Amino acid sequence: MIQKTRPSLLQSQDVGEKMETLMMHPVLKAFMCGSISGTCSTLLFQPLDLLKTRLQTLQPSVNGSGHVGMVALFIRVVRTESLLGLWKGVSPSFARCIPGVGIYFSTLYKMKQYFLSDRSPTALESVFLGVSSRIVAAVCMLPITVVKTRYESGKYGYESVYGALRNIYRTEGARGLFCGLTATLLRDAPFSGIYLMFYTQTKKVIPQDQFDPALTPLVNFSCGIFAGIMASLATQPADVIKTHMQLTPEKYRWTGQAIALIFKDYGLAGFFRGGVPRALRRTLMAAMAWTLYEQMMAKMGLKS
Repeated sequence: MIQKTRPSLLQSQDVGEKMETLMMHPVLKAFMCGSISGTCSTLLFQPLDLLKTRLQTLQPSVNGSGHVGMVALFIRVVRTESLLGLWKGVSPSFARCIPGVGIYFSTLYKMKQYFLSDRSPTALESVFLGVSSRIVAAVCMLPITVVKTRYESGKYGYESVYGALRNIYRTEGARGLFCGLTATLLRDAPFSGIYLMFYTQTKKVIPQDQFDPALTPLVNFSCGIFAGIMASLATQPADVIKTHMQLTPEKYRWTGQAIALIFKDYGLAGFFRGGVPRALRRTLMAAMAWTLYEQMMAKMGLKS
């Protein structure tokens, strides 16, 4: 009986050790840290994303500066849809950002380990790493991005994320789930590349060893704010194109056509509509996500 029991116990221990090793894998830790940071930043800044989407799709007859438009739209949403109306679309945002940010950071971590080992990336290497990691995450999560955009627009009556995905596939096919792919990649990939370049290079310039370690999160957050502003300005037109293509794919069928129609209907300024709330959201969200991610990775003894 003893001889029969020992192999069973040893097998159980082996399985437990394998599971523990799998759960402690650095890539999984990076995924978990990224997902948690994405959850916090998404919940806080969802209202800015909703305002951005609504501003980008306002009819051409609506006049006023971007700032006035944002404030007026904020008041209108609160009055007509209640304060919680600002968080419309938060479910698909969570469905996209929790795994999406996790995929981005885990892919980035794996690529850093493979290509760079223990050294810091150069400016061009940062662009490459950011672009490549974002392409992987963006393609994986694009169907959820389409649903999120339509939720926030207020033009669709979807009851759930799954129901929306099923409805889009049934009425528009796979093309509907991946509409705006080119515009999304033209927006997200350059944003991540530019952001990571400015973020890493700014951190190199700042002598962090001269600061109190308790101030490290604040320093990282400040670097993230600067990087986010630069990246947001560079990618705003692509975000406008993506929004229009995902809301009315029957009108904006491909990227070149979308550019021509937006310019015709809204003029050059139309490519920068919703720029203020988007810049605020993307800048603050990215800065918070990176700050939380690096702090959690440091707690786990990993270099981010």
